[in-house]
Formats: sequence, C-alpha cells, structure tokens
Amino acid sequence: MKKSGNLLKMKTHLEDTVRYELRLGDELIEMNQFLGKDIHFHFDGVINCISTGEKIKKSYNQGYSYKAFQTLAECDICIVKPELCHYAKGTCRDPKWGESHCFQPHIVYLALSSNVKVGITRKSQVPTRWMDQGATQALAILEVKDRKTAGLIEIEIAKEFSDRTDWRKMLKGELDESNFDLPFLRDQIYETFGDIIDDLDAKDLDGEIIDIKYPILEHPKKVTSLSFDKKSDISGKLLGIKGQYLILSSGVINMRKHQGYFVEFEA
Repeated sequence: MKKSGNLLKMKTHLEDTVRYELRLGDELIEMNQFLGKDIHFHFDGVINCISTGEKIKKSYNQGYSYKAFQTLAECDICIVKPELCHYAKGTCRDPKWGESHCFQPHIVYLALSSNVKVGITRKSQVPTRWMDQGATQALAILEVKDRKTAGLIEIEIAKEFSDRTDWRKMLKGELDESNFDLPFLRDQIYETFGDIIDDLDAKDLDGEIIDIKYPILEHPKKVTSLSFDKKSDISGKLLGIKGQYLILSSGVINMRKHQGYFVEFEA
C-alpha cells in the first residue's frame, strides 16, 4: 500500500480501543491494521500551510505559515491562554470565528495522561480532545457558556492540579490509574473552588468516567523523538498509537506537529 498527501492530525474514534485514521489530504488510512507491521514515511521537503495551501519553508503553530500565524484568530495567544480573550475590546482577529468557536459551551475536565490534570475544551470536542492528549481516563466536571469563562476557572484549579501533560511519561504509560479517584478529586474541586464556580455561573456535571484504551503492543522504555525536519525517511515497526503519536520501533513521531508536510506513506 502506498499513499501520499499533506498530513493533518489523525482522526480518532472512541471504541473499545481507539481507532485511528491517518489523514493525507483527502485520504483516510486506517492505522490500527498496521500494528506489528513495518511502515515507512518519505518527506520530500514540501510543506503547505494548512490554512492557505501556500508552499512554505517552515511551519508555525503546527501547520501554519508565519503570516497565518500572525493574523488568524485560531493562532492568537488567547487560544493557548483563553483568560486573555480580547473580543470585548473589539480587537478579535476574526469576530465570526471567535463567535463560532469561543462563544460556545465549554467543558472543564479532569484527565489522566502523565498525571492527573485539569483542562478545558469545547463541548463539541468531547471526547476527541481527551484522545488527542493520550488520556486513559477523563471526567467532565463543569460546563460554562464560553471559552474565556472556562479559562478563568482553569487557571484557578491549576494552582492545585497541573494543566500540562508530560508527553514522554504519557507515551511510556507509567501512570498507575488505581492511585487516582477522579470523582473524589472533582468533589474536592467543588468544595475548594466553589466561590469562583458560582461567581462564573458554571454548571456542575455528574457524568461518569470515560475510560480510553489505545492500540498499543508495546510502550517505549526510552522515548526517542523523530521529526521530518531532521530526517526525510522515517521507518519502523508500528508498536502503538497514543495521543497524536505513532510509536515505532525506531522512535515516536507527533503527527499533529507535522501538519502540512507532504509525505509518501507506505505499508
């Protein structure tokens, strides 16, 4: 099998084991079928901006040209730090985009990836966000009206719980889930941060834990990062897929980081 096209982040489907599809332009390639088999990527040096399609020498923010990075709303600092939303000041880069993406119901959640962490995502992105992060368990704890509100709550909770994932630990699968009780931690958050939760009109959620299992034959004992920026040909036996990473016998590669790269895939 041989296919080529511009990489986009892998599509995920929550099933008994997460089902992954590699995206090469308009092509969707089922990846779980290649577990235990040799795969090969060849990058010929061409990168296209995932927004404009223009040919670029270097990508920014996982797939954009520098101009797009500087001008598009989806690349603004408030996407990374939603508490800095400046829509109300009339300076949003694209108010219509902001209204359709940021002024939508958002979820505050707890997840287990490299450790227990707090995060936020659009309600419509549940459970995709959790699979993209490589979380093995996740629990939605609050619902709010927009992204800024979710961000204001997140920065408060993050004083007690990390809001970051150690991707190396996540890929090694070192976390012992039995040491964490997400419903108990949720109740602690309700008690500790009750005032800000009430002030920001957040809705308590009482849903169940989502367990997520990834297609992995073998976790890497040592994480060696692979990149098309350093090596045009990347090959190896596919040992697993977690988050947006392919775990190969030769190392691991973050597919989302290489969005816009034109590659040939062979299996």
